[in-house]
Amino acid sequence: CVNMSEEENFVSCQRRPANALAKSIDWKQGLIIAMGVPILILPSLYDISGSVWAFSIVIWTVSVIQGFLQNLAIGEMAAALEVPGIGACAQRVFNDPKKYKGKKYNLGKFIGAFAAWSYWFTWTPVIPIFTIPAGAYLQEFIEPLAGVNTTLLNLILGLIIFSLIIYCGSKGLSGGAKLGLVLAAITIIPLVVVVLIPFFNGGFQMDFIVDEFLPPEWGWSIKDLFVMFGAFAVAQWSACAWESTATYGAEYKDPGKNLPKALISCGLVCLLIYFIVSLSVFGTLGMEGINEYGYATLVPIAILDFGDIGSWIALILLVAGMVMLIQTAFLGSSRTLHCMAQHGNMPKFISHTNSKDAPIYAMAFQFVVGMCMIPLGSPAMILAASSFGFCIALGLAMISFIKFRREDRWVAIRAKREYVAPRGWYYVAWAIMIYQFFFLIPGCAVYSIEIYGFQSVILGAVILLVYVPIWFILHRNDDPNDETEEDYSQG
Repeated sequence: CVNMSEEENFVSCQRRPANALAKSIDWKQGLIIAMGVPILILPSLYDISGSVWAFSIVIWTVSVIQGFLQNLAIGEMAAALEVPGIGACAQRVFNDPKKYKGKKYNLGKFIGAFAAWSYWFTWTPVIPIFTIPAGAYLQEFIEPLAGVNTTLLNLILGLIIFSLIIYCGSKGLSGGAKLGLVLAAITIIPLVVVVLIPFFNGGFQMDFIVDEFLPPEWGWSIKDLFVMFGAFAVAQWSACAWESTATYGAEYKDPGKNLPKALISCGLVCLLIYFIVSLSVFGTLGMEGINEYGYATLVPIAILDFGDIGSWIALILLVAGMVMLIQTAFLGSSRTLHCMAQHGNMPKFISHTNSKDAPIYAMAFQFVVGMCMIPLGSPAMILAASSFGFCIALGLAMISFIKFRREDRWVAIRAKREYVAPRGWYYVAWAIMIYQFFFLIPGCAVYSIEIYGFQSVILGAVILLVYVPIWFILHRNDDPNDETEEDYSQG
């Protein structure tokens, strides 16, 4: 109930359900909050390049384009239902009380809840994944910190970052947008400048890409193909994550107009940045340079651009970018938790909001989980594990879109849509669903075992499957004859 006249404010607040999220942002603010997504490429540049060499440039670019195919479908559902993205859409669409009347458990509701949990698991590891490298960069460049215990430093850093994000986020998404705008100005523009300069000062060498396009041992065997699909699975964790603009579907002032604008504009920015960054890094460093600098690939490029001061420029870029991305992940995953609690798929207290209609309890829960994951200390393994969650969430999101387009119970909502994905997207959703379940998930397993060992597969499976008993415990007392259709639209 912000930016409204006194009369509009009163009417809107009267209609909005308890603990609903405030409609407080436009498409520009949604775009700014999601602008941490382009930074997601940084921790994966080294990993994917090490597996497929310069072919990684193709993987990054194609993955962003794939994002358009699936995100336009997600955007249609989120805008029409006015709920927070993948998790909420799946919970609404899969839940069909009439179909499961008389049965002990509503399995449709379970599938929707599992999709939301998988999506939550996709975003939650971003917090430790980026807090840990941020601490490593600080120890490398700030000498007095070199002797500090790494885990302790990371926990302190995490506490500072989370406190800042919770403080801004507690004021609603508009507060998060203000912090995001500052971080974007510090991060995105300088990042583009750093990776563009090698094209003009002679640092970029096309020979690196041509001569090292694929590893020498690459033979397009079955194993090589599954490693490639695994690289696509890990890349989509980053390159397709701009669907996070749809996670705020319930908080746009006019979702039918603002959500697609935010979605498409963020996708175009990601397409440009992912292509330019991957092309510049490989063409400037080559495989040898990437192996030498590991996850800090921006450091040698910044030094090449600006001399000794370049290392400090790279440090500021990386740390500010990581804080920006952690904010994107933190706000998005807390919305998913809030919606799950509203549907009864997480403990009810998590659905409570503060006086600014921000999901403060979900944010607090997210804070605790993030702090517990930081001591794991292996961001690459955590990333690979969470990629399984994203594949499952996206596959189930496509099934949700197919059901939303076909089932009669959504006719009235479909008729009121202001934004509709292009014609034929029903079949695109089928193709993406098959691609996720039958190509990317097996590929991700092969890739993870090849690069990190069985640990990442086991970690992903444990975190995903631990929700199964939680859900059945939460719903053990449900009335099997209840046909009430839950409606958590925001206003």
